[in-house]
Amino acid sequence: MARRVAIAGVGLSGEPGTPDATPYALHARAAREALLQSGLAPSDIDGVASAGLGALQPIDVAEYMGIRPRWMDSTGVGGATWEVMAAHAADAISAGRADVILLAYGSTARSDLKKKLRTASLNWGTRGPSQFEAPFGHSLISKYAMAARRHMHEYGTTLEHLAEIAVSARYNAGLTPFAAYREPISIDDVLGGPMIADPFTKLQCCIRSDGGAAVIMVAEDRVKDLACDPVWVLGAAEAGSHVSMSQWEDFTTSPAAVAGPLAFQRAGVRPDEIDVAQVYDAFTYMELITLEDLGFCAKGEGGPFVADGKLRVGGSLPTNTDGGGLSACHPGMRGLFLLVEAARQLRGECGDRQVEGARLACVSGTGGWFCSNGTMILASG
Repeated sequence: MARRVAIAGVGLSGEPGTPDATPYALHARAAREALLQSGLAPSDIDGVASAGLGALQPIDVAEYMGIRPRWMDSTGVGGATWEVMAAHAADAISAGRADVILLAYGSTARSDLKKKLRTASLNWGTRGPSQFEAPFGHSLISKYAMAARRHMHEYGTTLEHLAEIAVSARYNAGLTPFAAYREPISIDDVLGGPMIADPFTKLQCCIRSDGGAAVIMVAEDRVKDLACDPVWVLGAAEAGSHVSMSQWEDFTTSPAAVAGPLAFQRAGVRPDEIDVAQVYDAFTYMELITLEDLGFCAKGEGGPFVADGKLRVGGSLPTNTDGGGLSACHPGMRGLFLLVEAARQLRGECGDRQVEGARLACVSGTGGWFCSNGTMILASG
């Protein structure tokens, strides 16, 4: 069996801060919105994928929603989790192991921090390979900062190039009603902000928010039951690279250099055919080299590529059209939000930020410190 697979419904839940909600509630609210959009019922769901919550994820989440799945996935590879899960779900549906799969995520990361909970700060631990680098004080952001400096050294990428990514994200966020930060910023604003980890100032780092997201994927024979237009999965791929920085062979190349070309090949399209891109942007540098590795520009040319504002809505490659993790929302593992925004763009549901004539989308999630990548190519119905 080899059935085509479509995204049937998508949903978001929660404002940037939702102190009275639990992560379980955010999962359920997003799933309810996705179901309402699709026209399906909870009883139609026979597969559940989720990560980051519960001792027996995703069974905890499924039980909370009253679902008894016959297919499940709890892959955990950081921010790339959701693109990898979506690929696994597409494979399962194509093979006939499930017909309707729900991907759901919810986090109260911002509220937990405001409440000063001990569990609010992400701890990667010091087990396994990490034990050899932990004594040197490497934090997640310092790893990204070192990699960014290497790219600047190798290719002449400038502080202004990196800053433009943040400025473009904020421009798009200004068109997005639910974005956490919508006020325009300039390159000077970015470069003049507090230094967090050289070369990253505050505005080059993702925000911290609450939020939930859900995506429902279905087999082609269920499309006739939908209340909305399908968004078709054309191709997907995943790749892993490293955990230890000492084992990362090239700080200027991410695992998207493997997953991206494979996804495009399987989809049968080229990067220059893409109308809209949703790319994980925990830090400005992450977005820059992911665009290079996906093939939107040559290696080392990411800086000049983004400098003319082409990432903004109205530009030649509108990217992170909701404002991304830099300005819209980032409740932890943001990858599912990328799929939601891509589906909305391909359905023409994005209002002021809508990319006119969007027919093809590239979604690329990155996990850890460029440890993993999942890339998916989607097409409108």
